[in-house]
Amino acid sequence: MAKSSKKEKSTLEPEETNLFSRFNPTKQHKITIGVLLVLLSIALAVSFVSYFVNGKFDQSELADFSNRNAQVQNWLGKFGAFLSDFFIYKGFGVASFLFVRLLFLTGAYLVLDLAVSKLKKTWFWDIFVIIILSILFGFFGDFLPELGGVIGYEMNIFSQDYIGKTGTLLVLIFGIVIYLIFKVKVSPEKIKGVFENAKKEIKDDLAQRGPENVSAAYNLEEFAVNEDEEFQASDVKENLITTPNKNDFEEDDEELGEIVLKTVPSQFEINKEALKPTIGTASELSLEPTIKNEVIKPLGDIKSEENDFVIEKVEEEDIVEENLAAKLVSHFGEFDPTLELSNYKFPTIDLLKEYGTVGITINQEELEENKNRIVETLRNYKIDIAQIKATVGPSVTLYEIVPEAGIRISKIKSLEDDIALSLAALGIRIIAPIPGKGTIGIEVPNKNPTMVPMKGVIASAKFQEAEMELPIALGKTISNETFVVDLAKMPHLLMAGATGQGKSVGLNAVLTSLLYKKHPAEVKFVLVDPKKVELTLFNKIERHYLAKLPDVEDAIITDNSKVITTLNSLCVEMDNRYSLLKDAMVRNIKEYNEKFKQRKLNPEAGHRFLPYIVLVVDEFADLIMTAGKEVELPIARLAQLARAIGIHLIIATQRPSVNVITGMIKANFPARIAFRVTSKIDSRTILDSGGADQLIGRGDMLFSNGNDLVRVQCAFVDTPEVEKICEFIGSQKAYPTAYMLPEFIGEDSGISLDIDISERDSLFRDAAEVIVTAQQGSASLIQRKLKLGYNRAGRLIDQLEAAGIVGPFEGSKARSVNIPDLVSLEQFFMNEQKND
Repeated sequence: MAKSSKKEKSTLEPEETNLFSRFNPTKQHKITIGVLLVLLSIALAVSFVSYFVNGKFDQSELADFSNRNAQVQNWLGKFGAFLSDFFIYKGFGVASFLFVRLLFLTGAYLVLDLAVSKLKKTWFWDIFVIIILSILFGFFGDFLPELGGVIGYEMNIFSQDYIGKTGTLLVLIFGIVIYLIFKVKVSPEKIKGVFENAKKEIKDDLAQRGPENVSAAYNLEEFAVNEDEEFQASDVKENLITTPNKNDFEEDDEELGEIVLKTVPSQFEINKEALKPTIGTASELSLEPTIKNEVIKPLGDIKSEENDFVIEKVEEEDIVEENLAAKLVSHFGEFDPTLELSNYKFPTIDLLKEYGTVGITINQEELEENKNRIVETLRNYKIDIAQIKATVGPSVTLYEIVPEAGIRISKIKSLEDDIALSLAALGIRIIAPIPGKGTIGIEVPNKNPTMVPMKGVIASAKFQEAEMELPIALGKTISNETFVVDLAKMPHLLMAGATGQGKSVGLNAVLTSLLYKKHPAEVKFVLVDPKKVELTLFNKIERHYLAKLPDVEDAIITDNSKVITTLNSLCVEMDNRYSLLKDAMVRNIKEYNEKFKQRKLNPEAGHRFLPYIVLVVDEFADLIMTAGKEVELPIARLAQLARAIGIHLIIATQRPSVNVITGMIKANFPARIAFRVTSKIDSRTILDSGGADQLIGRGDMLFSNGNDLVRVQCAFVDTPEVEKICEFIGSQKAYPTAYMLPEFIGEDSGISLDIDISERDSLFRDAAEVIVTAQQGSASLIQRKLKLGYNRAGRLIDQLEAAGIVGPFEGSKARSVNIPDLVSLEQFFMNEQKND
């Protein structure tokens, strides 16, 4: 029975828990205490006001507070007489009225379930003012003790005993100044602005009342007095409100039954007063309906009187008429790597297409409409805005809002869809908060986006004067600034986006930027184009800028089977370059090339000038589908190690899924560009955050370099423009061949070759001594020590493997050496001769 009772009790417990979970005792307590404080504040106000009416009479009766028959005239009875005497006469005097305010605000916050912690500053500053005022009114304690109360009078006398009346007054003035500066936020600029506004209003008023404007200075009082007139003041007012006019309207206060008309500049207010219609000057009034045309003004600062809404002015960037790269003087010292093509001419800027007027223009009416809708939507959810600023970009406008104190950022972030609905926009993005700023950003697409031509980006001073190793001009940011990044510092770039959103144009923009800034001796491209149509235009610059394998006809790789060989060849090139850096005792390609230019490295020892190599893969997903791990592993190895020796990767894909962009690849590609994608999952795959699914397409992209996201409108470069640039470069003198990558020797090579001793290379014995001495089976080692080409060094490695001196190929590791020292090697050769 005991067990059953326990079971019954356990089954009842969830019901009791559910019953009590319907009530929130904490909230009930808050409401109760809040109502009590509100009522107490009202009681204090009633007793305080009554004290100044009947206080002197009630004071004599307070001596016998316990006597029920004692008569008091306070409106709150004996309790009110006691409270008022305690706070006003014996306390802080008139300043005690601030206690009414504090109690009422605290109670209201508790009832409305608001954060009471926001009242800490209010309590501090109000008590500060209570003390200052009571001491100040203490100067009048001998005549009107109710002004400062006993506490204020005694504190005043105590202060006078030490610093005198003048010192006490100066201290009180200092306290008032502190309150005005830190609480009221009074500044010299605001005071100056008040006087300037007053002076301006007086001038405007005098100008309106001048003799030349008498005919225009109407007074609607005349209409209101004469009832027989056709139009009354109210009729005129209604007509003015309903009649569209080019001026913004603001309704002035009605004083003494008179409505005065005056011209008011366009206002961008956030409070409701600014949303009311206003009345312009009578000379500009038109009682006939007019068509409201859309006004588009050039970009500039537009501010309201209270600076609630500001349209940020974007300064136009300096434009360079010609390519500065062509005027760079060589400072390479004794060796100039560009000497072989010393007459090479860089592409001129006029090869790029001019798209006419592409400067940013803003629709002021659209901005104000969007601002009002944003503010109205937030206000519907009880979110007040202190200030809002608009920054107009080529395709997106950024509204920076400063919420009132105490507003949770997550609350605004959750309203993304509601704001998009109210704006009827294609997709908005909320940045909460904007990194480095105390504001929240709302990116709203423009109704009429502006194209960013490649010519304007290339001609910008920011790109032309960029002191970077591999500068890339991607486009323009929301603030209309040219966005230039250094590929050498990225050090690898991953691009992703749905079909038709601008990836191929982005790749063309990257390659075009490098062609405008780097000499053919300084950079080489390895282009992989599985689609076979996107990068074929660059065939014309094969002998200038492209790199390829020795046995390949086309420099642009379109066959997926050859991609694996090319990637492994780049790994061999990477190993060779690291060996050169090791011998030169430098850490990166920049230091190595500087040392080589200064003739500190001997070319006969295998040293040479190392150009940057940029690997561009247009569709990576297709390679993963066909080759899988064979492609992923060399790319991951290049991404991990190739930065220091000047090999940089740019990989683009239209399928940013986790099986294409794996964790190993993402870990080594901190720089990423995301064009518009179809889902939030794809956005998180490429950027590790959302936002790419809310882009508007057509070159709109997000750039991330491991830190913040930057929204950029990608520069547009058309196919005919790229073709002109390639023809201009291809028509000039070029190198005899394209830049040759080292030949890749596969795992199975050399196992059954050169078994006959008579067919061995003449340097076979020397190569064996080098390998045994170093105890490292590497073709690059033989290449450096014997001053051979890589192909011959590779054949020697094959022969050494066939002879059993070195072990088989082990990927990135050096081959094992089977002979421990030179004595054993000599014994090996003697045994071979005996066997023969």
